[in-house]
This record gives sequence, structure tokens and C-alpha cells, in this order.
Amino acid sequence: MSVISVVYKETESASVTAFIPFTITSAMFISSLLTPIVIGKWNLKMLLFGSQVGKTILLFVLAINLMSTASYLWLFPIIATIAFLDGCANPFRQTLIPHYVEKEHLLRANGIAETVTQTIQLLMWFIASLLLLVLTATQLIWIVFVVFMIASILLSLLTSVEQKRKNQPKISQQLSIGWKTIASLPLLTAIARINFLEYIAEAVWVSTIIYVFVDQALNKGEAWWGFINGSFFGGVILGSLICIRYSSYLEKNLSKVMLISSLMSCISTFLFGLTTLPVIALALSAFIGITGQLESIPKQTVIQKSVSKDELATVYTSLNTIGTGTFGFAALIMGVISDLFGIRSVFILASLILLLVTVIIYKKQHLFTIIGNSEVGN
Repeated sequence: MSVISVVYKETESASVTAFIPFTITSAMFISSLLTPIVIGKWNLKMLLFGSQVGKTILLFVLAINLMSTASYLWLFPIIATIAFLDGCANPFRQTLIPHYVEKEHLLRANGIAETVTQTIQLLMWFIASLLLLVLTATQLIWIVFVVFMIASILLSLLTSVEQKRKNQPKISQQLSIGWKTIASLPLLTAIARINFLEYIAEAVWVSTIIYVFVDQALNKGEAWWGFINGSFFGGVILGSLICIRYSSYLEKNLSKVMLISSLMSCISTFLFGLTTLPVIALALSAFIGITGQLESIPKQTVIQKSVSKDELATVYTSLNTIGTGTFGFAALIMGVISDLFGIRSVFILASLILLLVTVIIYKKQHLFTIIGNSEVGN
């Protein structure tokens, strides 16, 4: 948010400012492709710690440079590098959970991780907005730098997790390990297809699309843009809390919960696109957040149980590659479709895509049931 504020104040250009999220998405996509090269050479904890330290150093450089009068162009390489390291850290973080948690507690652990992550994101957007009213963007970056330093210290306290292969394959083989694992397992192939479709559908929830929807479909001001975004993330947090509270039940009914949640997301998204009532849109936004988490967290658990811990990191990097690449492209396409056919059309399209997801889960639910009751993942 601080960087966006700096770039917009200097350029007063929406298109230049919009290039920031594009830069971040592109960098994370590239990192997802290249991360398998380092997996197995060092333990996962050190890889995660190293990426965090790297981001902390870059934030220090960013803060120092923001105090100068240099051109805004130098910001983009730093932003891209931070996003690159962030893209590396995501699969490490997801892979570490099964190393620290017993299989029977995985869903609960994933729920707790999601609750903490989403709560922090929701609060930080609110707090950062308030801080920008009283602080400069540079001062806010210094605060983030201090927080990142604390995070680096905490990460260093984690127990080391070894992730070494006996024989290191060639680089070309390392880059393809995750893809081959996904292709060899019908369940992971189905999840890859589901993720591909879901990331396309989720592109309608980018801030720019919601902003236009509030203005054109609901005829409301910017405040309702924030309300709907807030209700969605509130629903995401509530969905994560439900997963924690009823983890035992969800563990035993993974396929059923995923199927029903996916269908509810489909119907809710369709209704959201048609409504003209702001209060109904607010409620549907929250409900979509809930159902999304009730499908996403069990799916995360299924992935962690479907392959061995040594293969998990490469699988996650491949799935993240699908996610970052698809989402970035889909967000651009959804913007074009909304301009051509109206803002409601993208939500109707998203609901149809989610219907395809529901069909895939229905056809493959026997695979989810088997994994839900298995002891894979040692």
C-alpha cells in the first residue's frame, strides 16, 4: 500500500500504478517455476528463513531509497525481488505444516494457519490505511521493516526440517519433478484442474472489479467497496474458524464438504452478480468467503496427505505456478469482459466456472474420500 501511494503521488497515473500488482504476480510466477532447483539442497526451515531475511534486507533498501529523490522506476526491481522471494516462501510454508503436525491434526492446523494469515491481512489493510493518514509512506515502510525483522527472528527459532534427496537430478529434471508427480496421481491432476478453474473464477474478486461492481451494479460509493471487501475477508476468517472447530467432522467427510461448499460458492457468486441490494451483496460476499475456505482448507489437507513429505514442496511449487500464472492473466481478461458485456457478466461467468469445479469434485469424490481416510504423507 505504501509503494502504491508513492508511485501514484509521483506519476498520478492509474496505469503505472496498476503495473505494481502485475510486477508482483509476474515475479511470483517466475519464482514458482524456479523454486524446485533449491528444494532438497537445504533444509526447508533454512529456505524459509533465508527468503524472509532477504525480504527484510530489501525492505531496508526500499526504505532508504524512499528517503531520496530518485525516480520511482527503481522501485519496480525491488518490488519484483521481494515478490520473487515471497513466491519461494509460500510452498516452503505450506510444506512445513505436515512436518510439525500429526496427520490427524492437519486440517485443524491448516485452519489455524489460514485464520491467522487472513486475520492479519484484513487488519493490516485497515491499520495501514489509518497509518497513511498520519504517517508518510516511508515511515510506514520502516514499520514493516521492523515487523519483518521480528518475523525473521521467530523463524530462526523453528526446528530444522531436512529435505534432501539422495541423488540430486539435473536442473531440467528438478524443474519437472512436481509436474510429473501431479501427472502421475489422478487426485493431484484433478486438484490442478480445480485450482486452474478456481483461480479464473477468483479473479472477479480483485479490487478493481469489485470497485466497478459497487459503482455500476449497486450504485454506491467507495465506502461500500471497502464494506464488501471487508465482508469477504471476514467470511474467509469465519470459514477458517469453522474448519478449526469442526476439524474432526471435516476430516471424515472431506469429499462431501468440498462438494457442498463448491456448489454453494457457485450459487452465491451467481446471486451476487444479479443482486441490486447492497445489504444482500454484503451477506453473499461473506458467505462466499466462508464456503471458499470450507472447500480450500480440506483440499489443502488432501494435497498434504496425497504425497510424501519429500515430494510435497515440488508439488506445491507447481500448483502455485498454475495459481499465479492463471490469476494474473484471468484478472486482465475479466476486466476486458466487464468492459464489453457489463460488470454483472463476469460474476455469471465465474459462477459457471465454479459449476465446472463442482462437477469435477463430484466425479472425483471417491479419490478425495480415499485420501481422507488414508495414512499417506509419511
